Amino acid sequence: MNIRFDAVPPLDPKVAAFVGGKHAMLIGSAWLPAASGQSLDVIDPSNGRVIAQVPAGDRADVDLAVKAARTAIDGPWSKMVPAERAKLIWKLADLIDANVDMLATLNSYESGKPIGDSRNGEVPFTAETFRYYAGWVTKINGETMTINAPGDWHAYTRREPVGVVGQIIPWNFPLSMLAWKVAPALAAGCTIVLKPAEQTPLGALYFGKLVQDAGFPEGVVNILTGFGETVGAAMAAHPDIDKVAFTGSTEVGRLIARAATGNLKKVSLELGGKAPTIVLGDADIDMAVAGASSAAFFNAGQSCGAGTRFFVHKKIYDKVMSGIAERAEALKLGAGLDPATELGPVVSQQQMERITRLISEGRNDGAEIVTGGARAGDVGYFVKPTVISRTRPDMSVIREEIFGPVACAMPFDDEDLDRLAKDANDTEYGLAASIWTNNLGAVHRLAAKIKSGTVWVNCHNFNDVTMPFGGFKQSGWGRELGEQALQLYTETKTVAIRLP
Repeated sequence: MNIRFDAVPPLDPKVAAFVGGKHAMLIGSAWLPAASGQSLDVIDPSNGRVIAQVPAGDRADVDLAVKAARTAIDGPWSKMVPAERAKLIWKLADLIDANVDMLATLNSYESGKPIGDSRNGEVPFTAETFRYYAGWVTKINGETMTINAPGDWHAYTRREPVGVVGQIIPWNFPLSMLAWKVAPALAAGCTIVLKPAEQTPLGALYFGKLVQDAGFPEGVVNILTGFGETVGAAMAAHPDIDKVAFTGSTEVGRLIARAATGNLKKVSLELGGKAPTIVLGDADIDMAVAGASSAAFFNAGQSCGAGTRFFVHKKIYDKVMSGIAERAEALKLGAGLDPATELGPVVSQQQMERITRLISEGRNDGAEIVTGGARAGDVGYFVKPTVISRTRPDMSVIREEIFGPVACAMPFDDEDLDRLAKDANDTEYGLAASIWTNNLGAVHRLAAKIKSGTVWVNCHNFNDVTMPFGGFKQSGWGRELGEQALQLYTETKTVAIRLP
């Protein structure tokens, strides 16, 4: 395993100036410190060093931001015709494209993900998401109904913005998760109070500057930095926030759902996952090995849709497992800003300790560590890409969401699809799954039986802005991306007119 801890290029002077500058929160048109004066550290996960400080907001800051958002939705934002709003969102997408190097560097610096994934994947996808929803702004329509009651009637529906929206996003895809929430909310005509994860606030703060550069009215987008238990909790419970959208752990999702009952605000949740990766006996072995490896190790396994439970047919099990282990051992570990890095660190000391604890529990429960199984090096938060075999359904490595570069495998020796689907569904989660096979009939039968919001076939972790994404069971409520995301941010009003 090739580990490069010292091959980190110097920051571009513009990036260095932004990172090293004094950071504030965007509230209305002003950049403000936390009302408490408190701040929090931003850490480079490749070495554990503090790279910046941002305000640690609290309830008082949430109150100010919500007031600014309410003023905007009651004023200039709601008075704009859809075409004007569409132009602003499109301009924002153009500004994201124009600042790809800045945003990609910030994204990889604070999250640890490989710079190539940020520059060639996440940042362009962020711009694409805003551009896609800019196209929807002028197409959010109601419908007319033919009334069955006697008399002459004209009845129709209107789709109106839900109002002020609180959005809480995670650290694993800081910019694309921002876009998944902010873009459809803006398209629907909502105003926003956004809280990035405390581990990855810098990209969101720079995005706030682009919002201003694009010319959005003040208060349409407000950005608060701080901890989940302070800013996030205050947003979830705030009586003047009409909806809260959250991506993160199922545990925190439950807390948000409970806090939102105060004013019965609408809630959408994109939560954890434990995706099954099912490799049938006829699968193309090379394709399955490459795809399953990516499913487990992409973004250091820090994806709610990561493929973490491998069900592999017994007749190809050894070949598939040895192929995945070889790929794991060949990955180049290093800092996210190193262009040669293929697997970066996990985001924090806490995350690293949780992952290695679960791996140790699996070992103690009798699982076989095929490769990896420990921290990599003694600098930063690196975990060796790990393949675990001889697992059982009762093991914690199978039951719990690991959120790290860990793949757990179990062989099966028949192709009873009902039984296979039952094993795949034996989890509290239901976010995603993948099937690897050339048998089209098996694909359709399994896809119908698997209880998850997305089923990928001969691919994994594939998302497109047109495709709805969300989960069954404890993986959440609602769907993001595609036209369905607009439903999260609009209300339907029925108007019935009895004609004289």
